[in-house]
Amino acid sequence: MAGQHLEAPDPPVLRPVSRWPVVVLIVGLSLALALVILGADLAGRPVESPPIGTPGVVASPRVVTIIMRDYKFDPTPLYLYPGETVRLNVVNAGMVEHELVLGDPAVQAAWAAADAGATPPAPFTTAPPASAPADTGGLRVLLESGGSASVLYVVPEGGELLLICHLAGHAERGMVGQVVRVER
Repeated sequence: MAGQHLEAPDPPVLRPVSRWPVVVLIVGLSLALALVILGADLAGRPVESPPIGTPGVVASPRVVTIIMRDYKFDPTPLYLYPGETVRLNVVNAGMVEHELVLGDPAVQAAWAAADAGATPPAPFTTAPPASAPADTGGLRVLLESGGSASVLYVVPEGGELLLICHLAGHAERGMVGQVVRVER
C-alpha cells in the first residue's frame, strides 16, 4: 500500500437543529396542564340545578339529570316538588362504580345493609349482588363507570328524602347529596 494516497473525506455539513419539536412539546404540555387545572377547579365547584319551572306529571315528566362523580353528586341540592313525576337521567362520570339511592331513612338503611352484606370478603373476590326487600320503596340506580340510565320517579308527598351512595366507603368520602322539597 505504499504509494497510495488516501484523501480525507469531506467534513460533514452541520445543519442547524430545528427547535420546532421542542416548542410544540412545551406548548402541548402547557395546554394539557391548563386543562387539568381548569378541570380540577370546575370539579370542586358544586353544580346548582336549573331553576324549576313547573312540576312534572306522568304525561310530561320534568327531566332532571344527576351526575355521579367520584364521591359526590351533581347537582346538589336537588330540587323536587312533592308528588311530581320526574325523569331522572343518571350518569356515572366517575372512575369507579357508584349507586344512587333516593328515599327516606328506612330506604337508606335497607340499602346500606344490603350493600354492606354484598361487600367482597377479600380483595379480588366477587361479591354477591346487593338486594333489599321488595317492599323497600325508594329508588336505587347502580352504574359502572361511564354508565347511564333513565328512570321515572314519583316524588313522595311527605317525609324526608335523602340521596346517598352506600357502596363501601363512598358515603364516608362525601357521596351524599342534599334534596330540597319545593313547595308549590
